[in-house]
Amino acid sequence: MNVLILGGGGREHAIAWALSRSEQDPKPKLIVAPGNAGTAKLGRNVTDLDIEDPQAVVRYAVGQCIDLVVVGPEAPLVAGVVDALEEEGIRTLGPSAAAARLEGSKSFAKDVMRRAGVPTGEWAEFTEEDAALAYLEETGAPVVVKADGLAAGKGVTVAMDLAGAREAVHECFSGRFGEAGHKVVIEEYLEGQEVSLLALTDGVFLVPLAPAQDHKRAFDGDTGPNTGGMGCYSPVPVVDEEAFAKMAQALAAVVWQMADDGNPYRGVLYGGFILTEDGPKVLEFNARLGDPESQVVLPRLRSDLLELVLATVEGRLAHAEPEWSDDVAVTVVLASGGYPGAYQTGKAIEGLHHAEEVPGVTVFHAGTRESEAASLTTAGRVLNVTALAPTFEEARERAYEAVDRIKFEGMHYRTDIGRRAIVQQHGQS
Repeated sequence: MNVLILGGGGREHAIAWALSRSEQDPKPKLIVAPGNAGTAKLGRNVTDLDIEDPQAVVRYAVGQCIDLVVVGPEAPLVAGVVDALEEEGIRTLGPSAAAARLEGSKSFAKDVMRRAGVPTGEWAEFTEEDAALAYLEETGAPVVVKADGLAAGKGVTVAMDLAGAREAVHECFSGRFGEAGHKVVIEEYLEGQEVSLLALTDGVFLVPLAPAQDHKRAFDGDTGPNTGGMGCYSPVPVVDEEAFAKMAQALAAVVWQMADDGNPYRGVLYGGFILTEDGPKVLEFNARLGDPESQVVLPRLRSDLLELVLATVEGRLAHAEPEWSDDVAVTVVLASGGYPGAYQTGKAIEGLHHAEEVPGVTVFHAGTRESEAASLTTAGRVLNVTALAPTFEEARERAYEAVDRIKFEGMHYRTDIGRRAIVQQHGQS
């Protein structure tokens, strides 16, 4: 089976790693576009394919006799890559462009949640700056301001005062985020811990995966600017059976609402939740596997990921029950100096082989390319150092032992990933 994975980050390396462990005979042949230095060791990278051009992807898939496509990032989904591939009869993991609006439009997602009866914060949408500013004067702060469309994770501001809220609204309408900021959603500020729940769905049945907890802030103690994620762990001690069931029910309700609307959702549905005093509420949806959530969820998966993906795209998830390792997973992101602001690339990475000599450790590449001498940095988030162990204490120890063996100029990372889980488990400070 020829499998094409679209994307080049840590999520795509984790997907390729998990698919490469499939027990199907013969094993799948992996092609990753554009891929990175990590995926190059698992299959073949293709760096000249425009993964956001549906027809270009179809031509490549047909020409290479691709049997299955797994879409990693959101932009190809919103661009309609899945629609074009399925029209050609190529099995693809991902929702249609219309269904991917759950991620591509905050207001669309909020409207679906309202009609599905899914708990979420109060909200309002605006297409004019003056109206949005007037609404802020009525509601006050804190408040959350979001560019409606895709803004590469940079269009969301948690404003703790009115001045910050006004600035965020102006930034959206100023054109900084392009078309994504032509509409603005202002949401109620909710307090609680944020957790992620990924699920597979064939449009009828939904199979939740293991929950994970991301760390978005750049520096220790959840300080500094927001990033794409500086670390993650799974499972999440604060998510008990009741909370898990409510989160899974919220995802299922959205899938059923989409089906009722004549717009079936198939693929991966990612729910970003906040655990409030009134129970879990949805903050956002993503239309694909999370990053860095995939780098802790997939290593804990004992079931064959390829079989689960095929069951999803072939509409036979009814009896799928993924099996999970009892081990915990902790991943630490190694970032370029200056990230999430300006940073330099092309820095040589040392110690990768020695890092993976630590028991239970896998290093997923997020922003790298291979050169003759060494792997080089290519992005803000460079590596995900993931460790599996029976306890959070051991997983943290293994992850940071491996981190200490890796070096590149300007490298920075958080030193407290997973500490919150230990506090949750043992009530320690």
